[in-house]
Amino acid sequence: MAEKLGIKLPKNLGGVVYSFRYRVNLPESITEKAKKGYEWIIRGVGRAQYKFVLTKEANFLPNPNLAKTKIPDSTTGVVSKYSYDDEQALLAKIRYNRLIDIFTGVTCYSLQNHLRLTLSEMGQVETDEIYAGIDKQGVHYIFPVQAKGGTDKIGAVQIEQGFSVCSEKFPNAIGRPIAAQFMGDETILLFEFVLTDEGVRVSSEKHYQLVHPDDLSDSEVKELN
Repeated sequence: MAEKLGIKLPKNLGGVVYSFRYRVNLPESITEKAKKGYEWIIRGVGRAQYKFVLTKEANFLPNPNLAKTKIPDSTTGVVSKYSYDDEQALLAKIRYNRLIDIFTGVTCYSLQNHLRLTLSEMGQVETDEIYAGIDKQGVHYIFPVQAKGGTDKIGAVQIEQGFSVCSEKFPNAIGRPIAAQFMGDETILLFEFVLTDEGVRVSSEKHYQLVHPDDLSDSEVKELN
């Protein structure tokens, strides 16, 4: 088809699919064919197989009116000095400050970074980090975390994959996918999701601002956000 249209093929053909699934917007010639109130996503349906699917919400944006919750920054100094403003730095700050524990109310432990798996119905998927957790009742949880830089999109496709990773690879634990993103000003956005009949939906959202302990007043530690 590329030859017929006179288009030079890229070196990595799979990169084209990856870009439209996770990074860039679909062209108008495709988006205009979605019915009103729906958006296209590209869902994996097997090894190197994909299909277009209509969903109510393809990407998730932060609520600009949500209050910030200040957290004393526990990131080790040497890590802060040499880390970049990227996904790995974001995951490190989440880990050092135990933000998954705070956000979910569950005691959590980092299980593995960059977990790459092949799922029976989706093909190959990758999760930035997996946490295992246990609550006060002894219930076990798995938290697949997708981390995004400031300009990348938090998309429904990767959250769907998180639910599938939980159900197929960790069937004896409750799966609760999380998405994280830098928002600037040392603020970290965290989303938790649920899977409904209409697709992926946000069930909880918090904005955590990491601050020096001296910048946290006595009144702020008693406020409910």
